[in-house]
Amino acid sequence: MDPDGFDDALGLSNEKSQNLGAYIYQPPKHGKAGERPSKRRKVSSGGKLDEQSDIQHFVPLLNGEETPESAQLRYDTYKQLWSKQENKIQNILESVDAGVLADVLSFVRETSPQTCEGCIPTALVTVGSNVSSLSRLLSRLNSQLISSEEGSVVVLESGDAPNLKTTLKNIIRATVTNTDGNDGYQKFLTDRAGPRLLGYDLDLLHDYVQRKGTKKLVLALRDSEAFDPGLLTDLLSLFKSWLDRIPFTVLLGISTSVELFEGRLPRSCVALLRGKHFEVQEAGNCVDRIYESLQTDPATKLWIGRNVTNTLFENTSDYFQTPEAFSRMVKYAYMSHFFANPLAVLFAKPDPTTLTQSKFPEAIRNLPSFRMRCEDLVEGGSTSQARDMLDSDEYLIQQTVKAFDLGQRIMRKLFQTVRVVHACLQYTQTGKKSSVSDLSARALCGELYDSSAVEEMLATAKTLDSDKLYQVLSDVRHIITSPEAEAILQNLQTLLDSCPESGPLRSGYNVNSTVTKTTVVQQRIQLSKGRAELSDQDSQYTEIVDQLVALLQEHLTETLINPQHLFLHEAFLFDLRNPLKDTFGPRPRFAIERALVTPYDYLLSSTDANTSKVSAKQPATAILYQLYLDSGAMVNVHDLWQAFLGVFESEQGKACDDRVVMSLFYSALSELKAFGVVKNSRKKADHLAKCAWMGL
Repeated sequence: MDPDGFDDALGLSNEKSQNLGAYIYQPPKHGKAGERPSKRRKVSSGGKLDEQSDIQHFVPLLNGEETPESAQLRYDTYKQLWSKQENKIQNILESVDAGVLADVLSFVRETSPQTCEGCIPTALVTVGSNVSSLSRLLSRLNSQLISSEEGSVVVLESGDAPNLKTTLKNIIRATVTNTDGNDGYQKFLTDRAGPRLLGYDLDLLHDYVQRKGTKKLVLALRDSEAFDPGLLTDLLSLFKSWLDRIPFTVLLGISTSVELFEGRLPRSCVALLRGKHFEVQEAGNCVDRIYESLQTDPATKLWIGRNVTNTLFENTSDYFQTPEAFSRMVKYAYMSHFFANPLAVLFAKPDPTTLTQSKFPEAIRNLPSFRMRCEDLVEGGSTSQARDMLDSDEYLIQQTVKAFDLGQRIMRKLFQTVRVVHACLQYTQTGKKSSVSDLSARALCGELYDSSAVEEMLATAKTLDSDKLYQVLSDVRHIITSPEAEAILQNLQTLLDSCPESGPLRSGYNVNSTVTKTTVVQQRIQLSKGRAELSDQDSQYTEIVDQLVALLQEHLTETLINPQHLFLHEAFLFDLRNPLKDTFGPRPRFAIERALVTPYDYLLSSTDANTSKVSAKQPATAILYQLYLDSGAMVNVHDLWQAFLGVFESEQGKACDDRVVMSLFYSALSELKAFGVVKNSRKKADHLAKCAWMGL
C-alpha cells in the first residue's frame, strides 16, 4: 500500500478535515426484475394505542417473578405520593415569591415617568444564587398584568441583544406574541394601515400599545450584567425618548450587587434610571424549607435517609443550586425507591393474599432488618414467633404490614421531635442556629440525642426566665400533645397570673440566683458560690422547670432512636446514596473508558462476554481503543492498522474482507478523534499523538 495514499485516506494531511466519517454501503436485495413490491396492509392506529396502554412503566422485580399487579401498584403509588409532595414544593415557592411579587407589582403600578422626574421607572432585583426565582417572578408578574389588562412583561436575554436593531426587533416581536401569539404578530404586520415599517421601528410598538390600551410595558433584562454596557446605554437612551408614547418600565436582574452593576455603566446611563431595589430570598432558605416540609410533615410516608440527605446538601453547598434542581433530585430519589424496591408495594396497602403469591416473603427474609428482628426475638425469649416468621408466609405478611405501619408512626414522631429541638434551640442556642436539615441528618443516624446541641439545649432551658419559657412551651405545645405538657403550661400560666407585678420569674439554676461568699481562713481569702434564698414564686417556678426538663428528656429518649434499627426500614426509608450521586454528579469519562475497555458490561450477553481479550465480536471502536492503550505517547498508524486487521484475521481467517475491516478502522479512528482521545501529530505525519490516558 502506498504510504502517501494511506495517509490521505486516514485524513492525516493538514488540508484534510479532522473529523471525516466512514460508512459501509450495502445495497438492498431486490426481487426479480419487473416484480411489483407487495402491497402493505393499512393498519389502524387503534391497535397501537391499545399496545401502549398495556406497557408497564415499572418492570417486575424479584427476578421477574413479581406479579404485574404489584408492579403497577408501585407505579401508581409513586405518582400519587409525588404529586402531593410536588404540590407542597410549589406552595413553598409561591409563598417565598409572594412578598417580593407584591412589592414589584405595586412598584410597577404606582410609578410613572412623572413620579420618577421624567426618568425611566426601574426595578433592581437582586437574585444572588437563587437564579430561577427571577423566572418564576417574571412569569407570575406577566400573568397578573395580562389578567388585569394593564400590560405585559417582555423578557430579554443577553443572547437576544447582539446589536441595537436586533434587540428592538426582538422586543417588538416578544411584546406582540406574548398576548397574540405568532399568528397575531404576522397579522399585526400585514394588516397595519399606512406605510410598511421595518421590524425594529418603535412606531410598531407604539401602534400596538395604543391598540391594546397598554398602561404598563415591563421590559425585564434577566441577566442584565451580561449585556454590553454600550448597547444597554443606547437602548435605555432610546426608551427615554419614547417614554411619552410608550409606558416603559425596566426590570433589571442582578446576580452580584447594585454597586457593582452601577459601576459598570456610564454616569449618563445611570442618570436615566429612577427606581427601587428589591431582594429575592436566597436559594438556601428555599431548599431548607422544602426539605423540612418533605421530611417533617405529619402526612409523610417515605423519608430520605442520611446518606441521601448529605448528598443533596453537598451538591447545594458546592455550587449554586436552584430549588427546582433540588426538587428534581428528591423526585429522582422517590422514583428510584419505587422503581427498584419491591417492598414499595406496601405503600398501596394491597391484599395480603397477593403478596404471598410471589417471592415477596422470601425477599423480606433476606433483609438485614429481618435478621436483626429475629435475633431480638430470640434474645427476648420469643423463639416461637421467630420460628413462625421463618416458616409461615401468611404470618410473616401479617407481621410485615404491622411493622410497616408502626415504623411509619415512629418516623413521624422522630421528625416531630426534630421540630421540637429546633424550636427550643431558637431560644437556647447562643452560637450559629442549627437548621432542620442539620438536625435531621444527625437524627437519621441516631446521633442527635447525644449531640452537644441537645445537651446545651437542656442545660440552657433550666436558666430561662418565665417569659422565654412560656414562649417555648407555646411553640412546642402543638408538637408535644401529651397531658403532662398541658399540665405544665397550665401550672405556669396559673403561677404567672398569681404574681403579675413581680416581673419575670427566675429559677434556682439562673446565674442571678447564685451568691458569692467570701471567707478568711489563716489570712487567706476563699470564695465560694451558693444558692440565694428563693422566694415562694421562684421556688414554684424552679419545680415547673424541673418538670419540663424531665419531660423533654423522656420524650427525646423515646423518639430519637436510630431508624436503621427499625424492622422493615428498607421499605419506608430510602438511603441508597450511589444511584443519586452517580446521576447528579456523573463521571462521563470513567463511563466512556469502561464502555470501551469492557463493552459487554453495557451490551447484550455473548459467548465471549466473560473473556478479557480483544475479540472481533466487540465493537470496532472498543477494539481500536484497547490496541491504542498498549502503545506509547506516539502511535504509528500503520502498526495500529496491522494490529487491528490481525484481530479479524485471527478469528475469521480467509473469510476476512480487508475492505470492510478498513472501513471499520476508519470509522473507529474517527470516533476516537471525536472523543478527544487522539489527534494528528505535528512531529511525524504517519503518527498519532495521545490526548488522554486511562484513569487520569
